[in-house]
Amino acid sequence: MTTRRVFLKGSAFAIFGVGSIPAWLSRSVYAAEGAQRRKRILVAIFQRGAVDGLNMVVPFGEPRYYDLRPSIAIPKPDGTPQSAVDLDGFFGLHPSLAPLKPMFDARQLAIVDAVGSPDPTRSHFDAQDYMESGTPGLKATADGWMNRALPKESGPVSPVRAISLGANLPRTLRGRNDAVAVNNLNDFQVRDPRGAASFESMYESTLDTMLHGTGQETFRAVKTMQALQKQSYTPANGAKYPNGGFGNSLRQIARLIKADVGLEVAFADIGGWDTHVNEVGPQPAVGQLANNLAQFGQSLAAFYQDLGNRMEDVVVVSMSEFGRTARENGNRGTDHGHANVMFVMGGKIQGGKVHGEWPGLAEEQLYEGRDLALTSDFRDVLGELVVKHLGNPNLRAVFPGYENPKFRGLIG
Repeated sequence: MTTRRVFLKGSAFAIFGVGSIPAWLSRSVYAAEGAQRRKRILVAIFQRGAVDGLNMVVPFGEPRYYDLRPSIAIPKPDGTPQSAVDLDGFFGLHPSLAPLKPMFDARQLAIVDAVGSPDPTRSHFDAQDYMESGTPGLKATADGWMNRALPKESGPVSPVRAISLGANLPRTLRGRNDAVAVNNLNDFQVRDPRGAASFESMYESTLDTMLHGTGQETFRAVKTMQALQKQSYTPANGAKYPNGGFGNSLRQIARLIKADVGLEVAFADIGGWDTHVNEVGPQPAVGQLANNLAQFGQSLAAFYQDLGNRMEDVVVVSMSEFGRTARENGNRGTDHGHANVMFVMGGKIQGGKVHGEWPGLAEEQLYEGRDLALTSDFRDVLGELVVKHLGNPNLRAVFPGYENPKFRGLIG
């Protein structure tokens, strides 16, 4: 007996009849005119675990940096592979992030330093939750800022308007607008083709107008993704994504963007940044942090190269729940801190600059005597992207309780 229980292989949801069919599947996939309209797209990347921003973007012009980190500080730029990559005479990239320097030089990569959440928590769980919800200090917020940031549409929207690469939908994409989590686009399909045919036939023959329409639109959505799977994908412009989950996530996001499927916001994360012990190896520029930054930097560089002129439509922003202590600990690592660094990349970004006020690392300048102090709220960065890139001016709805925005001029 055929039932309405049909699972979608590899995806984060199941269809259980009309009462519980995900709303995103109950809409037309692409209106003919909508499929042709290129969207502005925001890609958010979460570095889970609290990346060490002081070794990611090195303040080599600050002598105190070397006093606080005698064994883990990245050497000043000297042209060797172990030294920082000079950006502006004061800041430099970790050498593992050298693949990002051409984007910075092309003014399509901006860096915001001393940025983060105003909430003082050093709990990974709470800090990530606050940053994804966009409401620092409030645990009751049920939805996420990326979901709220989606502009209102008067007509049909794409079923993959908002997507996360991963097994579960992150907090930032939960809310009234429909979003999808999927591990791999190639696994996005009905598991049992025979059951699928019966299921589709059942909806086709029903006399219930709403049920008929909903069922057929559901399968149009699935078929659209299956059509995408049939097209072989080779990254353009010689781009080579590194092996690993993060590189694969960005590769799949690039594929969706170039397929013009109506994507507007995408999310991916990369973990492994909680470097309490052995953050560095025998040399400061190698080891645990260096390996993670290599994956991060090479993946972003491949994404940028792959998209080519499509980067005019795209902004990528990275964030991490908080920074790490200004001082190294006794285990060649760092502990939970406060302010951090964010990267913003795109064709229309006012890049080639480290934005924000540098607070300094003198004892009296450190937050609570131990951490880089905050001079920019993470919502200053995200808010500007929501307004100027996504075109949603309603910041009070996107970031409840956020008053007096201080945009950084990231988008002209």
